[in-house]
Amino acid sequence: GMPSDQTDSAAYLAAQLAKGFSRSLQLRAAELGFSPGHLPILIELWAEDGLTQSQLLERIDIEQPTMANTLSRMQKAALIERRAHPTDRRAQLIFLTDKAKAMESDARRAAEEAEEALFAGFRQFEKELMLEYMRRALGNARKP
Repeated sequence: GMPSDQTDSAAYLAAQLAKGFSRSLQLRAAELGFSPGHLPILIELWAEDGLTQSQLLERIDIEQPTMANTLSRMQKAALIERRAHPTDRRAQLIFLTDKAKAMESDARRAAEEAEEALFAGFRQFEKELMLEYMRRALGNARKP
């Protein structure tokens, strides 16, 4: 049956965990001038600059409208610029601005700090086990 207490519900705990991590990252990110939603896109472009929107969609698991909105916000925040694609007239290449390139190490550190805060008081093997369990549960959640 239904768990009697919400804290026995995996769905509830997972949602709260995501919220808590997101809040922690939000505070650190805001100081640096980016939003946590920008991070997956920044990470891909730090690795390989000048991708198209469809290449980003292949690499990041978000819906197309969300991607389009996030890219617009990133452009307003002067984190990315769009350039014409050399061969495909319908596509644009998305490049990081100097501002976004300069914030890479600080942004990565902010994400690491948010994660460390989440696992404060955990021993290394406890953290690794928890991550392993989370990956397995997510794998199950993704099955049809």
